[in-house]
Amino acid sequence: MTRADRVVTGTLDESPIGHQQSRVEGVVRVQLPSGLYEVEVDGRHRITAHIGGGLERNFVRVLVGDRVVVELAPRDLNRGRIVRKA
Repeated sequence: MTRADRVVTGTLDESPIGHQQSRVEGVVRVQLPSGLYEVEVDGRHRITAHIGGGLERNFVRVLVGDRVVVELAPRDLNRGRIVRKA
């Protein structure tokens, strides 16, 4: 199983600091104030996410309708970070 397969299926990845973080793919539905986005995952769950540092540093634009990969927060599965565009 390649890394891309694990991202699409939403399996847990081990982060460098030891916390397990789940990566899921979704579609940006709403752009909220303060750099937040509402991402729809699996066609029914909505997650509030912000842009990760790598995308922000490189001035990658995220628009409504874009497919993105979201890394979910370990404590709150309704919050996350957009790590890349799919």
